[in-house]
Amino acid sequence: MVRTDRRRNSPALSGILVLWISILMMCTGSVAHSADAEVEKISFVNDIVPVLTKAGCNAGVCHAKAGGGQNGFELSLLGFEPLEDYDHMVLEGRGRRLFPAAPDQSLLLRKISGRTPHRGGIVLPPESDGYRLLRRWIGEGTPLGETVAELKSLEVLPAHDRIEPGASRQLKAIAHYEDGTSRIVTDLALFESNDVGMATVTENGLVTASDLPGRVGVMVRYQGRVSVFNASIPLGAEAETPKSNNFIDDHVFANLGQIGIPASDVCDDSTFLRRVTLDIAGRLPTADESREFLADTSSQKRSVWIDRLLKSPSYADYFANKWTALLKNRRDDASDITSNFAFHAWVRDSLLTNVPYDQMVRELLAATGTVIANPAVAWYKRVKEPKQQMEDVAQLFLGVRMQCAQCHHHPFERWSQDDYYGLSAFFTRVGRKPTGVQGEDLIFHKRGLAEAKNTKTGAMISPAALGDVVGVIAPDEDPRLRLANWLSDPANPFFSKALVNRYWKHFFKRGLIEPEDDIRDTNPATNPELLSALEDHFLSSGFDLKELIRAITNSRAYQLRAVPTGGNMVDRQNYSRFYPRRLQAEVLLDAIDELTGATTNFANLPLGTRAIALPDNSYNKSSPFLRVFGRPESLSVCECERVQSASLAQSLHLMNASDLRSKLAVSGGMAQKLASSKSPLAERITGLYFSAFSRPPTEAELKVSLDFLLPTSVEGEKTEATPKVGKAEFEDLIWALINTKEFLFNH
Repeated sequence: MVRTDRRRNSPALSGILVLWISILMMCTGSVAHSADAEVEKISFVNDIVPVLTKAGCNAGVCHAKAGGGQNGFELSLLGFEPLEDYDHMVLEGRGRRLFPAAPDQSLLLRKISGRTPHRGGIVLPPESDGYRLLRRWIGEGTPLGETVAELKSLEVLPAHDRIEPGASRQLKAIAHYEDGTSRIVTDLALFESNDVGMATVTENGLVTASDLPGRVGVMVRYQGRVSVFNASIPLGAEAETPKSNNFIDDHVFANLGQIGIPASDVCDDSTFLRRVTLDIAGRLPTADESREFLADTSSQKRSVWIDRLLKSPSYADYFANKWTALLKNRRDDASDITSNFAFHAWVRDSLLTNVPYDQMVRELLAATGTVIANPAVAWYKRVKEPKQQMEDVAQLFLGVRMQCAQCHHHPFERWSQDDYYGLSAFFTRVGRKPTGVQGEDLIFHKRGLAEAKNTKTGAMISPAALGDVVGVIAPDEDPRLRLANWLSDPANPFFSKALVNRYWKHFFKRGLIEPEDDIRDTNPATNPELLSALEDHFLSSGFDLKELIRAITNSRAYQLRAVPTGGNMVDRQNYSRFYPRRLQAEVLLDAIDELTGATTNFANLPLGTRAIALPDNSYNKSSPFLRVFGRPESLSVCECERVQSASLAQSLHLMNASDLRSKLAVSGGMAQKLASSKSPLAERITGLYFSAFSRPPTEAELKVSLDFLLPTSVEGEKTEATPKVGKAEFEDLIWALINTKEFLFNH
């Protein structure tokens, strides 16, 4: 019997359709009931919807497209609303999509098989199992089927395996239902590799490994449930690993040993000094600091230097620059100046005094009052809507992207629309009042029941944490405090993980989970044991950010050379060597100022303020350098807003931009000081190299520099007298050093 409830057509029209289909079924019994009547009955939910999902019919780019589907035919995304899909397919379109009397003439089958023009092309040829199942279902009268048990979980076998390069492994997907039954659904499940460069997977679950070593995940999806197959791809036999400095090394080197990737040697002191100073303080070491560090013979000098950097104002400046950009400390007009400066100062002071991370987040989320009295409320000045507040908090502090769940079930996660609005409800009681000061509001908690309306179902949703409950919240209680309690709970599976993964990426270029703010079961970590150990360490330290940085930078894994050795050239995710990365826009500008002896001046800030200490995005407008090199505009909580890739515009800027030329030629700058110095030329060149690279020049570099700077006689022979080199020559030498990869990259 055709299902007639929830139909979208008029009752009369739907009744005519039912009568018409029934008459056709009586006249074409041979079609509706084939000889194999003993075959198991078809379920629309369990059989037909998975076929459509597998074929891509209900993908977001096809008939599940937002705003009405495709060409008048609408399906729910990935079949998350099967009963609605049944109505769309069977009752809409005056029956033209499905023709039980002659199933092969159904518009649905003609389109998907390519016999009628179809923008999606041929998705199910007539000889495919999916086509035959759809044909049989239509011929049997498009039954909805009996009510089936709810799908409880999806299992993939094997769950973990080791696959040699070039080898393959067949996966099996098993659906488990609430009534205890199970079903093999490999042919109906969707398979997707999270790194096709490491492993590919066919539509039937055959995984083939490439020659790139490491760990790769394959997502398996069926009817709103997901599972993950994790594979390790070895480079060779077990490799010898270096001695560990701490627990981080234990996990990094254990993984390298298992997959047979050798580790590079530990970097020299010059490389370490420059690397860690850039990463913690966002600046170059001075020439004096470099000489002092290289002369120190203590075995603990690296740890001592790390502690010195963590106590420095530059550490607070650099990481405040990172966090204020992510927290959207953006200036749109002059009225934002007070709040932007106050908010930046609050973040910087919290980092400098090492306020525990959970306390910082609590002060931010539960902030009330005015900017002058409580600068943390400035966040609510920029992020005003509860939905946006929730999305930013989830992505920044939990590493969970909730945007998809606003309209439909998250396609790669377990989050539903109710989860979306349950998390939004924590912010629905945030009130604001004008204070009489332009651009400043009083933020307060509005007494009342905290709820958010699910725009699709109309249901009012109470505050609820992701996958957890927070209890009943009284009308006079600020729901944000309950949210803050849940965030900092050691049992929270997201909060600590998101932070340590974000900081790991800061120091290693690549997160253990990548992207760093997309933490989900279907996006597994490349080294889950290490990620778990970092979480435990962060929790046991009391959410101590400096201690986390101290552990990371003291590890031997962080101190490895960037130069590949043995077979680790192909390693992209196992940290067998240091992965070089370009200096950020602000850091590079400060480094150029340091090397040239110039100063970049910024409006409304004291002379000598460094670029990493800028409080907001407004200074990008007055600095072509910051714009070209990708300083973010604080529009998003995603670190991807910062441009780290090279471009032609950047190369041209370094070669011939007016602001760079003026820095090189600045009065009293480095070039003028070197030209007027009475020191031997080799010493001056050596000092320049210490400033740029924290090391003396090699013999070859010194010779090239001397050949460039020394004057030449008419006969072409070098003079032996102490040379007098002009300012212009030193400008050219400094310019050449700035344009080297060694200067532009942290390595």
